[in-house]
Amino acid sequence: MDNDLRAQQAPGYAAVVLNNLSEPFPHSAHHTQVSAADRPTPEQIHPAFYTSFDWHSCVHMHWLGASLLGSASEPSAAGAAPEGASDGGTAAWVDSSTAASLRKALGANLTPVKLAVERDYLLANPSWERPYGWAWLMRLAATCSSSSDAQLREWGSALEPLVDAVAELSVAWMAKAQYPVRHGLHTNAAFGVGYMLDAFRSLGRDEAAAACEEAARTWFANDRGWPGDWELSGQDFLSAGLSEADLMRRVLPAGEFAAWFAAFLPGLSAESRILQPVSVTDETDGYLVHLHGLNLTRAGQVARVIATLRGSSHPEASAAAAVLSEALDPLLKAGLSGLESGDFMSTHWLASFAWDALGSVAALD
Repeated sequence: MDNDLRAQQAPGYAAVVLNNLSEPFPHSAHHTQVSAADRPTPEQIHPAFYTSFDWHSCVHMHWLGASLLGSASEPSAAGAAPEGASDGGTAAWVDSSTAASLRKALGANLTPVKLAVERDYLLANPSWERPYGWAWLMRLAATCSSSSDAQLREWGSALEPLVDAVAELSVAWMAKAQYPVRHGLHTNAAFGVGYMLDAFRSLGRDEAAAACEEAARTWFANDRGWPGDWELSGQDFLSAGLSEADLMRRVLPAGEFAAWFAAFLPGLSAESRILQPVSVTDETDGYLVHLHGLNLTRAGQVARVIATLRGSSHPEASAAAAVLSEALDPLLKAGLSGLESGDFMSTHWLASFAWDALGSVAALD
């Protein structure tokens, strides 16, 4: 798969970003009140990220907008940006008028003054948005900081205090977390730590990156026989097993990862439930539509695992890569169909996951 599909989808995703960043309501607040008088509006406590239904969705809508502007300074030979940085392009994926609108919308929020308020809130609430929101925030910072575009690098500089805050919070959390969270929702440890690891590496936060690697090995290195046919629940947008594999392929050398993967998902076949697309029965239900995201995150994770297995000489690597390759296209197509409804309960987050999956699949070519 080349980048043609991403080019086709980019204008629609840009429209999603611009619509989301102009929609302060409906809003799902996750603020813990400490008194009857503690009733701030979303914009008061989150002046940069108060639209798009909730904080983390607003953050990854900013990531999507920055990625659509084309922000990688040094694409790799495979066509993808340095891991943790961006989507793999140096030129904007949208026309000049749309790019100007994206710059205006993102630039209005990614200011030092507004981001200072966001940083202070994170430090005052050290478990808030952990680790999912942290991961998207670090991806946004890495995308902007790695850019060849002066305006995006300026946003990256403005995000530096938040990077420092999340790095500090992450190290402290992983030092005391004895066990990972393994379900398929926001608090999944493997998904968040994987993207934070990418970003910390890209951003030069070596201590935080090392803490991510140590946590991954401590939590997951000895896992065997993952019950892939049992992991699915009705509100998942993440595969707990594939999220774990996607993290471990970042941490282990390719050969070690192939051996770990063979023991982690023994007997994997094209019929395995963990690789089957799932459907949504009600597009307006904010929890049921999570399953669209499950198809997309599975597709992206499968693509990245395939890329790692292709770099291994382990005797089981090629067979596993072949099984995963067979599953890839159905998962991606099922996930992309989730954006067709246009319902806000899907669009306020799903376009980011679609762009992420498309980038990982395109990098395989």
